[in-house]
Amino acid sequence: MKKENTKETFKVGDIVEVSPNLTLLKEWIKGKIIKIRQNTFIGTEIAIKDDQGRIFFGEKEFFKPIL
Repeated sequence: MKKENTKETFKVGDIVEVSPNLTLLKEWIKGKIIKIRQNTFIGTEIAIKDDQGRIFFGEKEFFKPIL
């Protein structure tokens, strides 16, 4: 299930959380946005790097800002 946050504005350098539906891990994980691009097929695609050096990327809907 996707998280509905299509109105959120993200920028490179922001700290965000990524959904377990994307990472296949048990919990939301925190990471820093390293790249944002427009993908012809899925729309806005975000890539993050976590504190362990892992990189995850996917549709904007799988990410939420840390307040």
